[in-house]
Amino acid sequence: MDKSEAEDLYQQTFLKALEMEWTLDWGQNPKALFFSLTHNLWKSDRRKQARRNMIAPCSNLDDEAEAVLHSDESIEESYLQKELISEVNRIIETLPEKIRIPLTLFYLSNCSVEQISTIIKKPPGTVKSRLFKGRSLIKKRLEEAGYEK
Repeated sequence: MDKSEAEDLYQQTFLKALEMEWTLDWGQNPKALFFSLTHNLWKSDRRKQARRNMIAPCSNLDDEAEAVLHSDESIEESYLQKELISEVNRIIETLPEKIRIPLTLFYLSNCSVEQISTIIKKPPGTVKSRLFKGRSLIKKRLEEAGYEK
C-alpha cells in the first residue's frame, strides 16, 4: 500500500531478472514468472524486516523526540527529566487517597484551593495542609530514591 515500497520492489524484480540472465520464452507465461519473482522478493524482504525488528525494533520519531533532537537541550537532561516525572507519578500513586486527590486536582486539573475544598467537602485550610504534606512526602521520597534538587 506504499507507493515508494512498490517502486522499490518493481526495481528489485527487474534487477534480479537481469542478474539471473533469463532467456524469456514469450510462448510460456512471462507474467507469471515476474509475479512469482516479485512475490518471493517481497516475502524475503518481510522476513528480513521481521528479523531486524526482533533484534532492534525501528520506529519513527514522534514529534516530541524530534523536537528534542533539534533543540539545544541535551538528550540526557530530557531523559532525566522524564525519569523524574515517572518517579514522582509512582510516588503519588502510593500516597494515601486523602493526600493524593488534592495533589492531583491542584497540579493536574489546575483547580484552586477553594474548588478542591468544595469537591472534597473539607475546609480550605485542610486542603492547604494536605497539599503541603503531599509535597513534603514527595520531596522526602525523592531524596530517599537518590534524586537531589
